[in-house]
Amino acid sequence: MTQELPRTALITEVIKALDELKEQLRSLPDEDFGKPSSLPDWSISQLVAHVHSLARAVIRQFKHAGSENPPEMYDGGMAGRIESINMTALMRPESLRELALASLDELRAALPATEGQWESKVGYRPGAAVADMVYATWREMLIHATDLDEIRRPAASWPQPFSEHLIRALEPRVADTDRIVLQPHGKEPIILGRGQHSYVLTGTDFDLAAWLAGRPTGGVVQASSDAELSDFPTLKPWPSAQLLPR
Repeated sequence: MTQELPRTALITEVIKALDELKEQLRSLPDEDFGKPSSLPDWSISQLVAHVHSLARAVIRQFKHAGSENPPEMYDGGMAGRIESINMTALMRPESLRELALASLDELRAALPATEGQWESKVGYRPGAAVADMVYATWREMLIHATDLDEIRRPAASWPQPFSEHLIRALEPRVADTDRIVLQPHGKEPIILGRGQHSYVLTGTDFDLAAWLAGRPTGGVVQASSDAELSDFPTLKPWPSAQLLPR
């Protein structure tokens, strides 16, 4: 499986994801903001507010990259993050949309300079560098585009390098007792986990990545164990507090 992308290639992919998300937000009807998103318990307004707050947090990480004590990702930690999202989500749809678009524009402008800071320390997670923050931004922008509209932006729209990265990044979701062999159609198998209970999952690479991310799969993903069809393995919660593999 492909490993880390070259710096310039990754930055280009993230900029493309930002541009696509901005276009998606511009076309999002005002009346949809109060509707539920595909992310459980989150409204469209909350998801757009999260995109805005994430962009601001990433910009701050880039600005302070390499400092001895970089700021934490969000003021007030996770509780502060949620409070800020819920307050921002109360804005009128047109104002919230413009706020998010302005933050995404500023983030887009900041990305090219990250190439020269690639391994500089940031406060995103313990041990994180700018490169980790860029990868996290890629994940957040593409996955949340799907959460906003899984019909218009399904997992099938994810670039192949992104699906490969997401599979690699989400190995920490595999239970300690499990060993999962992912078999993308027409490609080499990918082994995640080192437990004693083995599963084989077959499907497209993007559907396998979507399953690992807890998102809808457009096609069929099959699970088997001991050469028999089986229930799917239970994944650990999203590893939100740890640094994910690049």
